[in-house]
Amino acid sequence: MPPTLDADAVRTWCALALDALGRSREEIDAINVYPVADGDTGTNLYLTVESATRAVDAVFEGHATTGPASRPDLAEAVRAMAHGALIGARGNSGTILAQLLRGMAEVLVAAGDRDHRPGGPGPDDAALLRRALRRAVESAYEGVARPVEGTVLTVAAAAAEAAATTAGDGAAVARAAHEGARTALEATPRQLEVLGRAGVVDAGGKGLVEVLGALAAALAGGEPAPGAAPGAAGGARGAVTPHSWQSEGCPADLGDAAAGGDPAFEVIYLLEADDAAVARLRTRLDALGESLVVVGGDGLWNVHVHVDDAGAAVEAGVEAGRPYRIRITHFAADQERTRVREPAQRAVVAVVPGAGLAALCEQAGATVVAVRPGEPPAAGELLQAVRRAHAREVVLLPNDADLRHTAAAAAEQARSEGVRVALIPTRSPVQGIAALAVHESGRRFDEDVVAMTAAAGATRYAELVVAERQSWTMAGVCQAGDVLGLIDGDVAVIGAELARTAETVLDRMLAAGGEMVTLVLGAEVPDAVAERLQRHVRDGHLAVDTLVYRGEQQSARLLIGIE
Repeated sequence: MPPTLDADAVRTWCALALDALGRSREEIDAINVYPVADGDTGTNLYLTVESATRAVDAVFEGHATTGPASRPDLAEAVRAMAHGALIGARGNSGTILAQLLRGMAEVLVAAGDRDHRPGGPGPDDAALLRRALRRAVESAYEGVARPVEGTVLTVAAAAAEAAATTAGDGAAVARAAHEGARTALEATPRQLEVLGRAGVVDAGGKGLVEVLGALAAALAGGEPAPGAAPGAAGGARGAVTPHSWQSEGCPADLGDAAAGGDPAFEVIYLLEADDAAVARLRTRLDALGESLVVVGGDGLWNVHVHVDDAGAAVEAGVEAGRPYRIRITHFAADQERTRVREPAQRAVVAVVPGAGLAALCEQAGATVVAVRPGEPPAAGELLQAVRRAHAREVVLLPNDADLRHTAAAAAEQARSEGVRVALIPTRSPVQGIAALAVHESGRRFDEDVVAMTAAAGATRYAELVVAERQSWTMAGVCQAGDVLGLIDGDVAVIGAELARTAETVLDRMLAAGGEMVTLVLGAEVPDAVAERLQRHVRDGHLAVDTLVYRGEQQSARLLIGIE
């Protein structure tokens, strides 16, 4: 019996879609010629779905902590999927995919909240999926300022049309949507001139076919959907006609493709703003540039636009609300770097939690992955950094015990692309600093990795954080506001004041010996704290040197390393 369209099916769908995009990412990147030939559509779609997958997994993990019988319902799962895709959306196609998922979620959440859907599979699942796919397309067209046929929008519309005319259960409807999308994808080179000239199908549309194939597989019990989505043009069947939900005033012409001179920058940001402000923002950004996509709702939006004046696009967001996670890409610079730069022999990629630490590691020659508070990087972000390092050999420093599996996944994918990657399991930024200090690109790779691993392993680490709530710890019960001193990941000291607690931590660690103390100050820690701790080490521990860095990290008030 095919699975029900429920939370488990949504989780399986996300996992299968992520796997499918992981396998097809390079091919999709290679055929990316519209709206800008920047070769990243497959990667952007992968990162978007990865964010959605992480959000759904988090919902399941949250329920698991309340008991083995607790499971999320359909509404919770699809709400998390849509939100995860929205906040993690990358690029033009990723942003549109996020809106397609949001449109589906609107229907599925409403059905779940009203509890109108029977629990078992059958025609009700099919009807629900038909409505969800149609709403997905409607919302995507609403989010794109100037829809262009022959793109991911066309493929999505064809999928919804095929689903609308198919009888049977949810699995049958999903299969029909997938097949309709594949047929529409094959026709895209005849609809969009730039695709026809390049002899390829639309890259975003190909990614959507992979996502819909994963949905069909999830509702068929996890079996892969038949047939691979085409990449190069050829074997195209019938053309797809324009669709009734295309917005008036947004003709399906070549739009941006026909314009001369591509914009210089891609600007993307998340925006907290109300509907009225976003309506004004759309008008302003549409006048500033091209490929405008504004998706989201309920006060949170993802904004994507190609412009010549990146500052004006960001300023428009500031006037509309609160923009954050702002990403600006200079197309020409990226393409020129890719075209002319020969791969380096070796590079180091380091994950760091603060601007000061990032600057320190960059000065040491590392490619940096900045960690946002409460938002650990995904495997795709680490993989992007490895690619950005543009080297034949890469040493990866996760600098966080919780990133071990994420970093391993990124390293494995990079190896499959021909990069020699060594993952050093650093559990703290101070271990990463120690490893970087002995890095020498001129010696053999294996020797360099051994030296860096030895330096990291010889560095004991501690961090001082402030407790957010009352809880049990290895050192006893702490109250909200207490300063916790964690040594090698376990709470060892509970105190009331940062400097005094840090002194206790230092004394405990130095009792086992040490020659060098590294102090990394958090964003709100005054220099006076470092001066006090330096005096404490100097007065109580002879022949021990102290180095101080301003890391500006938010998560920990103070990081300590002992070598």
